[in-house]
Formats: sequence, C-alpha cells, structure tokens
Amino acid sequence: MSLEVQTMAAKQILVAAGVLEGATCTAYPALQPDIEMAGGSWHAVATTFDNAHTHGTLVTAPAWPAHPEWMRQFLAVLGSRVEP
Repeated sequence: MSLEVQTMAAKQILVAAGVLEGATCTAYPALQPDIEMAGGSWHAVATTFDNAHTHGTLVTAPAWPAHPEWMRQFLAVLGSRVEP
C-alpha cells in the first residue's frame, strides 16, 4: 500500500511530480487551479478550513485547523482504532 498524507501547500509537490491525475484532494484555495491543471479534482474547503478528504490512500487537508479531522482519516486509512 502506498500512503500519501498531505496538508497545506504540500500538494504543490504532488502537482510538480505529476501524480494527481484522477485524484481528488483538498488544499488551500489558492492551489485549486494547480490541482485541476495537474488532472486532479478539487474537493471544496470548509469556511473554517477544518475539513479533510480521503481518496484511496491519499489523505489531504487545506490547513492546520484540519489537523484533527486529517488525523482521524489518516488513522482510518491505516486501519487503526483509537479508543478513549
């Protein structure tokens, strides 16, 4: 399994590497054109920037307010179970 975890402007690395074709991800809104030009699909950002998105094993988030949701989705991809 190949796992990609990206937050904030890290999607620029994926854009430059040409690996977003067919993938759906979220990022800071200024990166939407880059993602779409690289063949990826844009997943809308919440007004509070606290949402994350998972596409297969690619887990993305727009900014630091999404860290809790991003971590939940990342752990789910890993098959982890977190209990209080």
